[in-house]
Amino acid sequence: MKLYDLRTEYRENPRGLSVECPRFSWKIRSENKNTMQKSYRLIVTCEGRTVWDSGEQKSSRSVLIPYEGEKLKEEQTYHVELKVTDSYGEEDAEEMTFTTGVFDSSHFRAKMITHDFPEEETACPVFCRRFSVKKPVVSALLYATAWGVYEAKINGQKIGDAFMAPGWTDYHKILQYQYYDITGEVEEDNLLELTVGNGWYKGILSYDCKPDRYGNRTAVWAELHITYEDGTREVIATDETWAVHTGQIRYSEIYMGETIDTNEPAVREGKVSVVPETGFSPAVLTPQINEPVRVTQRLEPVGIFTDGAGNQVVDFGQNLTGLVELRIRGEKGQKVTIRHAELLDQKGVFYPDTLRTAKSEDTYILNGEDQVLMPHFTFHGFRYLAVEGIEELKPEMFTACVMHSDMRKTGDFHCSNEKVNRLQENISWSLRDNFFDIPSDCPQRDERLGWTGDAQVFSWTAAFNRETALFFTKWMRDVSAASSLEKGVPHIVPDIQGTYSSAVWSDAAVVIPWVVYQTYGDERILEENWKCMHEWVDYIHNHVNENGLWMSGYQYGDWLALDREMGDKSVGATDVYFVANASYIYVTDLVAKTARVLKKYGEAAYYEVLREETLKSFREEYYTSRGRIVSETQTACALSLHFGLVPELYREKICSALVSNIEDHQNHLTTGFAGTPYLCHALSDNGSHETASVLFMREDMPSWLYEVGQGATTLWEKWDGIRPDGSMPHPGLNSMNHYANGAIGDWMYRKIGGINQLEAGYRKFYVKPMFVRGIEEAKVALESPYGTIVSHWSCRDGKIQVEIHVPANTSAVIYLPEKEGCEEVGSGVWIYEYETKTSLKELKFTLDSTLGEILDESLGLQMMEQMVPELVHNPMIEYARRMTLAEGISSAPEIRPVYDAVLKALNR
Repeated sequence: MKLYDLRTEYRENPRGLSVECPRFSWKIRSENKNTMQKSYRLIVTCEGRTVWDSGEQKSSRSVLIPYEGEKLKEEQTYHVELKVTDSYGEEDAEEMTFTTGVFDSSHFRAKMITHDFPEEETACPVFCRRFSVKKPVVSALLYATAWGVYEAKINGQKIGDAFMAPGWTDYHKILQYQYYDITGEVEEDNLLELTVGNGWYKGILSYDCKPDRYGNRTAVWAELHITYEDGTREVIATDETWAVHTGQIRYSEIYMGETIDTNEPAVREGKVSVVPETGFSPAVLTPQINEPVRVTQRLEPVGIFTDGAGNQVVDFGQNLTGLVELRIRGEKGQKVTIRHAELLDQKGVFYPDTLRTAKSEDTYILNGEDQVLMPHFTFHGFRYLAVEGIEELKPEMFTACVMHSDMRKTGDFHCSNEKVNRLQENISWSLRDNFFDIPSDCPQRDERLGWTGDAQVFSWTAAFNRETALFFTKWMRDVSAASSLEKGVPHIVPDIQGTYSSAVWSDAAVVIPWVVYQTYGDERILEENWKCMHEWVDYIHNHVNENGLWMSGYQYGDWLALDREMGDKSVGATDVYFVANASYIYVTDLVAKTARVLKKYGEAAYYEVLREETLKSFREEYYTSRGRIVSETQTACALSLHFGLVPELYREKICSALVSNIEDHQNHLTTGFAGTPYLCHALSDNGSHETASVLFMREDMPSWLYEVGQGATTLWEKWDGIRPDGSMPHPGLNSMNHYANGAIGDWMYRKIGGINQLEAGYRKFYVKPMFVRGIEEAKVALESPYGTIVSHWSCRDGKIQVEIHVPANTSAVIYLPEKEGCEEVGSGVWIYEYETKTSLKELKFTLDSTLGEILDESLGLQMMEQMVPELVHNPMIEYARRMTLAEGISSAPEIRPVYDAVLKALNR
C-alpha cells in the first residue's frame, strides 16, 4: 500500500493559503483487491511544535478532512504528517506542507494608489518603489492587486507566471489579491514595479463596447513583508511615497489588443495619490483561491501562406485562446502589426468577421536588437494571424501561447472512431479556451462574458475533463455577490449589463455547487452557497401565478434551437414557460437535496413539498390526460423524461413521441441550450439508446460530428456556423469557440464510458458501458478524488472485453454489456471476456440511405417487390427514389418494418 497525491485544499503543498480551516486529502495505491482504509492519523506541526494531532481515527475518510487544531497563524509554514493503515494491515506514512498567508484583510496597511495622468493618456501606468535590504532575509512575501490588470516585477524580472491578475470580479464587492514568495529575488538594492492595464476594470467591455464599467482610473495596491534573520520585520506598502510613470505599453485593451513601443517611447512622469477610504475599503480584499491564468501549452505554426487578399497568414492548426510570442531582430523603429482571427472564408482569405468590433490587433515598435515580444494585458481567440511589417515570415518567429485557468486535467476519453476523438478534443479545447478566470461564452469577439446558462449546462462535462472545484468555488462567490432575493440571479456574472433572471441561466446558482459537491464530495461549497441557492428558488416562488407556476418575465427558452418557424426563432419552439417551470422543479429538487446534505431537515421538507406541489400543477398545465405534452418538441420530451416530470404511466409514450419527432426530422436533433444537454441521456435512459447513438454519430448538419467534418478544432455557437457550401450566414452570432453544445461530453463519459457516481466524490460509483455503432472500442478514465477510475471495453471479432479499474478505498457496481444483473466489487482491476454476436462496425445501409440506393441492390429490389410491390411499381417511384428511408417513414410510418427488414438483410 502506498499513499500518493497528498493535497491541502486541492493543492500540493500550497503557499499563501488563507483558509483558516484547511482540508486534507490523499489517495491510496494498492496491489491488493478490495483495499479499504482502516484508519488514519494527521499530525500538524509548526516550528517543531504540534498544533494538531487527530489521533488514530478508525475511519475510511480520505477526502477533504478538516483541520481541527490550534488557530493557525499568518505567514507560517506548517508540516503535515499522515499515517494510514489499510484493511490488510499494511501501513504507510507521507508528509506535506502548507504555508499560510494573511487571514484578515484589516491586517494590511497598504493603500490603494492611483495616478494623475490625463484621461486621453492610453499608456499603462507603472507604479514603482525602490528599497534597500541591509540584513540577511528569511522571507519576502508580496501581496498585490489592482483596479485593472497588473504585472509585478522585481529588479526588472516578472514576478510569478500568472497573467491577467487579479482576475475578474465585481471589484467593489470582491477584489482578489495574489501572494508571491520573492525571497530568492530580493537583492541589496531593489526596484519593485507594478504595471497596470485597463483590463476588465475600466477597459472596453461587452457587445456595446463601453469602457469604465467599474471606474475611470486604474489603481494598484501592494504590500511586501520582509522578515530578517534577526527576527525583525519590514513592511513596504503602497502609499503616496511611490512613484509612477508611463512605459513601453502605449495602449492596451482586452478586445482591441496592445501596442508596445520598445524603441524610444515617450515616458511621462506622474504623481501618485491615495484613493480615499470612501472609494476603497480593504474589506473587499480576498485572497485568490482559484488557479491563475497561465501559459499551459506552446504551439508552433503548421503553415505560413499569402491569401487571396494579399495577407501574410500564419496558421497554428488549432483555434485557441492566448497570445503570440514574437521572436525577431528588426530595424530600429520598425512597426509590426499582428491581427487575429478564428477562420478563413470560403475563398481561404483571412476572416476576422466573427470578432465583430474586437480588433484583436497587437502592434510592436522594434528597437533593432534581438527581441522576444508578447502582450501583457490582453488575450485573443484565434487560429490564424495576419502579419504586417515583416517582409519574410518564418515559422520560428511565432509561438502561440495557450492560456487559461490552470485547472488540473482529470478526464481522458479515447475510442476507435477518430472523428469522435476529435470531438472530444474540441470539447476539451473549448473548455480550456473559455475557462479564463470566469467561464466565458467565447474568447474572441466583443463579448467574452460570464454567461451563466452556458456554464450551467456544461458544468458536468467540465468536471469530467478538468478539476473545476476551485474555479467554480471562486466564480460562485461572484454569482452570490451579484444575486439577491429581490432581483434573483443575473444571467451574466460578473454582471456588467444589469441583467435579469431567467430559467436555465440563473439555475447556475444551484446546479454548479451541486455538481462540485457530487464530483468532489465538497460540502463546503454547498454551505457557502446555501443562501444563494435557496434564494433563487424563493425568488421564483415569489413570482409564480395563482397555480404556482412561473409564467412571467423574459425567458431564453430553448436558446438557439432549430425548431421555431415564426417569431423569435432564437428561443426555439418549446414553450418558454414549459422550460422555465421544468427548470424550477429541477432546482427546487436540488435545493431540497442540498438541505438534506447540510442537515437542514426543516428546509429540506419545505422544498420537497414545494417541488411536489409545483410538479402536480405543472402536469395539469402541460400534460393531457392521455399522456401528450402540450408542447411536444424534442426539448420538452427530453426535459420531461430526464427530470422525471412526466407521470410514470406515460413515460414510454413520451419517449416514443420523442423518437418519432427525431425521425420526423430525418434523425436529426433540433434542440438548443435547454434541451441538448439532456437529449441523448433521455433516450439512453428510456430504452432508446440506439436513437441516441444515431444522433450522436450523425455527420451531416446539424450534428456534433458535422462540425468535425468541417474541420472544426473547437465547438461552435450555432449548429450551422459553417454550411456545407462553406458559407457563414451569421458572422455576428457565429462564434467558433462556444462550449455549450459540448455538454454531450457528459453523455460520452457516462454512457459510452459508463462512469457514474453513486455517492458524492465517487466514493461509490457504477460502470455501465453502452455500445454505439461505429465505436468498437473505448477507454475512458477519470481522476476521481480517490484515484483513477478506468472503463475500457471493446466489442469486435465476436468478443466483448471489459476492463474496469476501481481505486482503493472505493467500491463499484459493474453492469456488463449484454449481461443480466450487476456485480458489486471493491478496488482493483476487474477483467471480463465473453462471446457475442454483436458487431459495432458502421453499416453500409441505414435509414439515411435513399430508396434508390436500396433498389439498386438486387436483394433490396427483390425484397421490396415481394413485400411492397405497390411501392416499387408506383408511377411516382422516380421521385421516391431520391428520398431517404427516414423521410419515407416520416410520411408513412407503417413502412418501417419493411425498411428495417430490408436493411437488416442488406447489411448482413
